[in-house]
Amino acid sequence: MKPINQIEPVFGMDEADALRDYILSGGWGTEHKKSREFEELIKNQVGSKYALTVNNGTMGLITALMTSKMGECIVPALTMVATINAPIMVGLTPVIVDVDESLCLDIDATLEAINHKTRAIIYVSFNGRCGDIERLKTECEKRKILLIEDACQSFGSIHNGKALGTIGDIGVYSLSPHKIISTGQGGVIVTNNEDLYKLCKRFKDFGRLEGGADTHEYFGINSKFTDFQAVIGIEQIKTIHERIKRKKAIYQFYKDSLDIIGDIEFVTTPSEVTPWMVDIYVDNPQDLRDYLKDNKIETRLMYPPLYSQPYIDQGMFLPSTDTLSKRGLWLPSSVNLTDDQLERICQKIAEYFIINGGN
Repeated sequence: MKPINQIEPVFGMDEADALRDYILSGGWGTEHKKSREFEELIKNQVGSKYALTVNNGTMGLITALMTSKMGECIVPALTMVATINAPIMVGLTPVIVDVDESLCLDIDATLEAINHKTRAIIYVSFNGRCGDIERLKTECEKRKILLIEDACQSFGSIHNGKALGTIGDIGVYSLSPHKIISTGQGGVIVTNNEDLYKLCKRFKDFGRLEGGADTHEYFGINSKFTDFQAVIGIEQIKTIHERIKRKKAIYQFYKDSLDIIGDIEFVTTPSEVTPWMVDIYVDNPQDLRDYLKDNKIETRLMYPPLYSQPYIDQGMFLPSTDTLSKRGLWLPSSVNLTDDQLERICQKIAEYFIINGGN
């Protein structure tokens, strides 16, 4: 029986043909016209004024933070480690705050953590979900704090009529292999603020606004995209509506099939959310993971709390993050999963709980 991956990219002949045509046309591969075309498609999809490609999502966060003044940056405790690596890389001091029932930053705890040193807040829309970001945005505007949306898991998700990534000052998407659309690696910065856009654009291209010049008035690095990636991205985004539809259908299949098992919990997921990966919460996720692996079904454990990472180890304990982290499990979530595969996964999960006396 063929193994089921936890998640995998979906590339096809359209991407292969487009890349072949581009190469044979004499394209150099470096960031140029195709990258600009891809940025336009991203802007149109999410409704932002500006979009800027970068070489990965982490660099997108770093670039966004380079528009901030030095000081402290608030980050959620439950997130992928890139969220805290970005402020560390630019010299900001990260301040770790607990999450709430949405799995996003606890707004009350965040407001308590703000002080005169706070310069930025990174709000992670965890797995495409969002809490009361509008309240946080209002407070950030009052206090002149940069609000960055780490929307790397949220391309395709909507919150109160707006695409996630477009609510804060700057949003960042990831295009890594396990995201809803992928270019292998890559990221996109979006904003509605022209000044922030120009600062980000300048930083990612050696400190200049336009290429072809070798006088640099500002510091910058090279975090440019490639037209090779853009050609693939253009084909990927053509299918975004089908991908969103399938992601939501996969989530609903799991929910309908597994919600009757009392030992499994689902986090509230509104219909406008496009889950990046389907997450469930159980008491012994490692045991369930091992059982599924024995049946050739791959899963992934939830992130450990940021403060428990060996190189951070702040000796903290945050109750919501600690509980969710210990109980979370990502189920297979690729957009190319068939209903037969989903049925097999759900049967094996139910079987596990029957064997282990669940209800």
